[in-house]
Amino acid sequence: MTKAYIILLLIIPFVALSQEKNNYLKRLKAVKNRSVTYYNIDGIDFTSQTFTSPFTDKDLKFAYRKYSITNDDLKSKDDSLAYNNVHITKREKISDSLHAISSYYFIEDKQKLTTVICFTYFDTPNQQFERELINLIVEDKLLPNVFEDNQIDSIDFAGRKIQLSNSCYWTNVNTVQCPYLGEMNWSLHQTLQSATKAIQNQLTVTGLRKGLKIISKTEVKVIFENTPTTALKVVYGFTGLTNLAVKTSGGKTLIAYYVADKVRDNYVSCVMSFWDNDKILENGLPPLLDKVMQLSK
Repeated sequence: MTKAYIILLLIIPFVALSQEKNNYLKRLKAVKNRSVTYYNIDGIDFTSQTFTSPFTDKDLKFAYRKYSITNDDLKSKDDSLAYNNVHITKREKISDSLHAISSYYFIEDKQKLTTVICFTYFDTPNQQFERELINLIVEDKLLPNVFEDNQIDSIDFAGRKIQLSNSCYWTNVNTVQCPYLGEMNWSLHQTLQSATKAIQNQLTVTGLRKGLKIISKTEVKVIFENTPTTALKVVYGFTGLTNLAVKTSGGKTLIAYYVADKVRDNYVSCVMSFWDNDKILENGLPPLLDKVMQLSK
């Protein structure tokens, strides 16, 4: 049976960008999953999807429904793009101090089909960044090394190749799950401030999930990718007996480590988690986490 992990590691926080294209493209990663491609950079997750329907008012209604766009949503055209398009921005309150802003582009691509590119932020959107990425995606100009293989035997973790168990798989771009061996997600950033903010946003979003409670929260000394640093260790419990993650995992608590620090040429935000009934090594961590982090003695 496949081990289930809580959605907290699938909700990747989004922050705004302010860097030059040649720099941020070095941190961009993507995974193709059938008709949808998932991207990650600087804590931002965004997607692109091409529909086999033309860019007409009638066919756009189907694409709108797929992305929960309603008649009440304000639609405009971004005239700075070289393609016919419809641009929609939606804002959702997450908490009193946190809002999610989604920026949708419905684009008539070179094949006269409809491509949808969606960016979501927990900060002010960067429209210049959006336009640059849209052009690269629509023109198919992203380099092959941006895209990860769907079948995992190894991953590129912040510039270092890591061999994995053959049971591991992607649950999102830069999000790896290894049943009974741990799970982690990460993102490369230009600055430590960006990496730290991504961690803080992820903590906030996770803490608002129903049926989830924080049992303990402590700072611990760790060695992360050979760098001594401090991680935030959070132990999560669950309320109610119907929680799917608890039922399918068999575990009672989920332990997560949140780290933001410099790794080689980039800053990294990383969240690593495991259930209390996972395979735990003598060092107190499951095998996946042990590949990137050790607890300081």
